[in-house]
Amino acid sequence: MSLLPINFETLKRKAKKNIMPLLTPHLLKLRINTYAPYVGAGIKIDHIDLDQGLCVVSMGLNSLNKNIVGTQFGGSLYSMVDPFYMLMLMHQLGSSYVVWDKSSHIEFIAPGNSKVTTRIKIPSAELTTIQELAKDGEAVFREYQTEIVDEQQKIIATVTKTLYIRLRKYSKSKDQSSRIENLENTF
Repeated sequence: MSLLPINFETLKRKAKKNIMPLLTPHLLKLRINTYAPYVGAGIKIDHIDLDQGLCVVSMGLNSLNKNIVGTQFGGSLYSMVDPFYMLMLMHQLGSSYVVWDKSSHIEFIAPGNSKVTTRIKIPSAELTTIQELAKDGEAVFREYQTEIVDEQQKIIATVTKTLYIRLRKYSKSKDQSSRIENLENTF
């Protein structure tokens, strides 16, 4: 056996630890913005900061995401929100926790006739609350809500997500890992 693979693996780990944290938000935004279902729906991440628990997502109205009556397709509206609470909590809580989407609900308020935007935010105090609730190994269910608004700030839809969170050592989901951790392998 050569020492080269061992040295290469050590170098790779050090690079990931020191360089990837600086690149991850940019690469993550690029990766999601080039994800085929999002490209097709016209969904775009305008801003993402996993450490601060903030994501701003927009979607213009175009021929690929119009429904039969010419307004924003409901499935595309929901897709604007779908992965981000789970993604942010997985990042913020780290590998000691298992995070899964449990349920979702979307309430359509008004037709989307223009570009729409949502601001998805997890307050920093929420992490402390989750850690306190989960410390004894019990499953924690947290509900988050965001509004999708049009260019005039009129509410188009409200999305409510319920997430399941548990300390990994008490969970049967031992192998869950964030694809963010393996982001460099997707390019």
